[in-house]
Amino acid sequence: MTHLDIQHRLRENADPEKAEHAQRFFKTGKGEYGEGDRFLGIRVPVLRRYVREFQHLALEETAEILQSPYHEERLFALLLLVRKYQKGDRAQQEAVFRLYLKNLQQINNWDLVDSSAPSIVGAWLEERDKTLLYQLAESPNLWERRIAIISTFHLIRNNKFDDALAIARLLIADRQDLIHKAVGWMLREIGKRNIAIEKAFLDRHALTMPRTMLRYAIERFEEDERKRYLERKQ
Repeated sequence: MTHLDIQHRLRENADPEKAEHAQRFFKTGKGEYGEGDRFLGIRVPVLRRYVREFQHLALEETAEILQSPYHEERLFALLLLVRKYQKGDRAQQEAVFRLYLKNLQQINNWDLVDSSAPSIVGAWLEERDKTLLYQLAESPNLWERRIAIISTFHLIRNNKFDDALAIARLLIADRQDLIHKAVGWMLREIGKRNIAIEKAFLDRHALTMPRTMLRYAIERFEEDERKRYLERKQ
């Protein structure tokens, strides 16, 4: 089975109407964050079914699919890499991680980042030096900055918050709404596990963080507490 065989199978599920909707949803117009991206109109559950079917595809063939101009094929390749990482030994995990870093330019929309970064980058770096995350957080590339903060979701799930909080501080002044949402989301996830730590961060930074970031962070708070934070922001 080659990458061409699998791409042929995937494209049998293409739906032009769904593709048109996806191109609007993922902001592919001129000047938008997903400018120029192309869609086939394949639903995510379909992609996941194929991931199970082709989970033993060679890593080299998976890398070829990741080069596709079509969004869903890149998503399929990333979901397959996540599965390979989770099922692999240390050598395969390292190979998946290295391949991921080599192809960051192909991971160029929020769903591609969110479905892969925690399970590959976050998982690999959990017990290793985190310098890479800080380098990505300072990248001029929107998606690399999102990878930096979203990768910390793996750490947060394991009650390791320090790097997530430090990267959140680095990104507080970011100008991109998709970063505001990602940081707020990670702060909210910290709060699910330790509300005192989240509130301590918000008490220090709520006045300077973008409103969208704050709204995402306090989404689960009681209404009166949400109002208190938002009024302080005003």
